[in-house]
Amino acid sequence: MQTRKKYIFLTFLASWLLLFLFGGDQLRRFSFFSARKAESRGNWPRWTDQSLLKSFADPEELQRDGDPSLLSPRERRAAWLSVHRSGRCRMETCFDFSRCERHGFKVFTYPQERGQPVSETYSKILSSIERSRYHTPNPEEACLFILGIDTLDRDHLSGQYVRDVDEKIRGFPLWNGGRNHLIFNLYSGTWPSYGGELGFDSGQAMLAKASFDSQSFRPGFDISIPLFSKEHPQRGGDRGWLHQRSLPPRRKYLLVFKGKRYLTGIGSGTRNALHHIHNGKDIISLTTCKHGKDWEKHKDTRCDKDNVDYERFDYQELLHNSTFCIVPRGRRLGSFRFLEALQAACIPVLLSDGWELPFAEVIDWGRAAVVGSERLLLQIPSAVRCIHPERVLAFQQQTQFLWDAYFSSVDKIVHTTLEIIKDRLSPHRSRSRFLWNSLPGGLLVLPGFSTHLGDFPFYYLQQGYSPSEKFTAFIRVVSEAGSLSQPILRLIQAVSGSQFCAQIVVLWSCKKPPPPSGTWPQSSVPLTIIQGSGKLSQRFFPFEAIQTDAVLSLDEDTSLSSSEVDFAFLVWRSFPERIVGFPTQSHFWDPEQGRWGYTSKWTNELSIVLTAAAFYHRYYHSLFTEYLPAGLRELVDGLAACEDILMNVLVAAVTKLPPIKVTQRKQHKEGVAQPAERRGGAAGGPPPGQRSPPPAGAQGTAGSRRLSQPQDCLNQLADWFGYMPLVSSQLRLDPVLFKDQVSVLRKKYPSLEKP
Repeated sequence: MQTRKKYIFLTFLASWLLLFLFGGDQLRRFSFFSARKAESRGNWPRWTDQSLLKSFADPEELQRDGDPSLLSPRERRAAWLSVHRSGRCRMETCFDFSRCERHGFKVFTYPQERGQPVSETYSKILSSIERSRYHTPNPEEACLFILGIDTLDRDHLSGQYVRDVDEKIRGFPLWNGGRNHLIFNLYSGTWPSYGGELGFDSGQAMLAKASFDSQSFRPGFDISIPLFSKEHPQRGGDRGWLHQRSLPPRRKYLLVFKGKRYLTGIGSGTRNALHHIHNGKDIISLTTCKHGKDWEKHKDTRCDKDNVDYERFDYQELLHNSTFCIVPRGRRLGSFRFLEALQAACIPVLLSDGWELPFAEVIDWGRAAVVGSERLLLQIPSAVRCIHPERVLAFQQQTQFLWDAYFSSVDKIVHTTLEIIKDRLSPHRSRSRFLWNSLPGGLLVLPGFSTHLGDFPFYYLQQGYSPSEKFTAFIRVVSEAGSLSQPILRLIQAVSGSQFCAQIVVLWSCKKPPPPSGTWPQSSVPLTIIQGSGKLSQRFFPFEAIQTDAVLSLDEDTSLSSSEVDFAFLVWRSFPERIVGFPTQSHFWDPEQGRWGYTSKWTNELSIVLTAAAFYHRYYHSLFTEYLPAGLRELVDGLAACEDILMNVLVAAVTKLPPIKVTQRKQHKEGVAQPAERRGGAAGGPPPGQRSPPPAGAQGTAGSRRLSQPQDCLNQLADWFGYMPLVSSQLRLDPVLFKDQVSVLRKKYPSLEKP
């Protein structure tokens, strides 16, 4: 027994001795690793054994680079959740549709807090909403809410960073966890990672955000918007460099880039590699290190030469003389260069992996931009060289359309954002991608009017549709007598005698009730009487009684023959998107007064066709009433002859084309001027059946006063649109053989030549 115990003790002692001799080093290393592992948990990742693994980069240098991969998966997930607490939000789960059912799509902007600074850009966004047709001052009517707190710049190193946003929005009684709220943001995150965090909990609010990462973007809920500068115009905006329906000249360069080069940090990889594709001939890639406070501290061997080459070229000259423009990511995914390239008709070549492109929900960027990969930069030159010239032209034309339709002003960017949200509320009546990506654009196509392309005046030639073969005569009566005058009776007889007239609708805007139905003249077409108010804008209301595509707008004193009506209608069927009519006027720029002028003189130039006798598509009634804000319609009701100008301005803004004047009888220059005075006296070419204005001395101050109101209207409309939409023309269309010395039997409309 003693011997057995002795052997057990010796075996145990020998085991400890062997473990100490051969395994001690491993135990010491195990304890060392455990201590280092516990120490490193607070700052993951770090090298745990620099003596065993040689370092090829200074760890401090890696920290300075600001590479987002230095964050652990847990930290990256926490950062993402700080941006989107409701990461699975959809319209069906985080939006209250019931708020939009009673009053429609109305937007309420929070009142700005006293003493709370608001940036110039955010003021433009709020102004765009408040002066639009969407706005309501009553939060009870609102479907969507916009914060009064400036949330555009959420970089806490910026001077425009607003602090304590979380605390402020939680105190708003309408916040409701962000439900039915839209938050605008241009800059998120900060140095060194420039992530997507906003610095506050956005809850269930939708984000209209620039530089949106596709991983954090919630499809069908958030909206990606472009990054634009504070100088971006409120409304109007500069035109694209390539004029509509024009061929661009052959450009000197194929592919260009001129911009900053980041030596370290996020976004530096792509820009540092751009010099590899520069050939100094048709591909120009210029970068500069000379930016930031400590650029000399980090400059490399290329910086001095790059800075010299950078100054040799003008940026705008490169834009306008190149076919393709490289748009690489900056510190963030988006850049100002994107909109600059669009405006210059320089096809953007995008090198920003993971960027959710602006308004990609509705815009087909495959028709206007080349989306490349940062990893395949060296393949870009050969890829763009392979694009056929016809497709290059199509790309350039599409850039101009997109710029003008959605990006040329803050108004258009904001309104596009709101219209996308509005389409989500009624998917069965939303615009198709074809409408968003074809002239005149989604903002000018109202789905409430129709969802069929053949019902709009813009798509007849593209889609093979034709406008209806009949028209509706729409006569506005404002006579104080309240009875049927001889001019009205003659007008009804002449219009009903047209072979293309389907019906006559009379808008009775007199104070006295309309005469009994038995006193109206007998006609071969249906006659409908509508009791109207005294508002001038009501003549363009979309009345259900108007069933034809074509509308012949008439004043009660207009004098027309059936031949004139027939010929004008046939002309309109060839140009259904334009206004076609008889009396014309023109506008001009007065350099002495620095404002737009309005003339009624007979000249070769015309830009306005009065709706006293004009054909146009009935869709413009809906556009006039539903697209334009109430403030413009009130302007029309307060200024004489302003309804004519506004309708012409609206159609010109939509089509970018002038109206068309058609043949009228010579006797239309003669008659009395009283009707013109009632309409404001600003007829340029007097309407049919009226005399030319008397000499200036005879008119005196009354004539000046009558002309001043249309001029005031014209300038207020130019201010609202941000530019002058009217387009001048010298075109007049006459029948074949008009005024030719041939037999009358050979002429289709001989009565037009009778005095």
